[in-house]
Amino acid sequence: MKRENLFVVPLSDFEPEIGRWIWCLEDVRRTLLKKISDISQQQLDAKLNGHSIGALLYHIALIEADWLYEEVLGGKWNPEIRSLFPQEDRNEDGTLSYISEQTLDEHLHRLQCVRDELLFHFRSMDLEDWRESRNLLHYDVTPEWVIYHLLEHEAHHRGQIFQMLSILKRQS
Repeated sequence: MKRENLFVVPLSDFEPEIGRWIWCLEDVRRTLLKKISDISQQQLDAKLNGHSIGALLYHIALIEADWLYEEVLGGKWNPEIRSLFPQEDRNEDGTLSYISEQTLDEHLHRLQCVRDELLFHFRSMDLEDWRESRNLLHYDVTPEWVIYHLLEHEAHHRGQIFQMLSILKRQS
């Protein structure tokens, strides 16, 4: 049996402390992508508990982009990234918008484009900027807290996706 090494390794092209957090963010994404790599279109679009895996993937990408652009960068969106989100994230009742008929490749492309953008901006960040508070209308937030929140957010929805896949595989 191969022995595993379970430790966090800071990404080399980041300030070391920031690189540790980004490694964690990337690790959550790696496990998500591995699990959904062979998902069918039917599984992607199936509604369980009011939403689909496709809707959750769209939501994960949009929330990551929103926190990057609104909280970290002060509202200056890259138009190419903005164009990846033609639908609102939520319906009027607060539920996630139903996203269907988008292929897994389209979802993966969106997730990767947003992540590439986040990595680009955090790669050049130093510890002072990492901990510098952004003063917004309703709260103050640091880039450090944004990464913590994105880790928590994606890990939560990854768990929902894994549970949904388990149910869908039992049903087929």
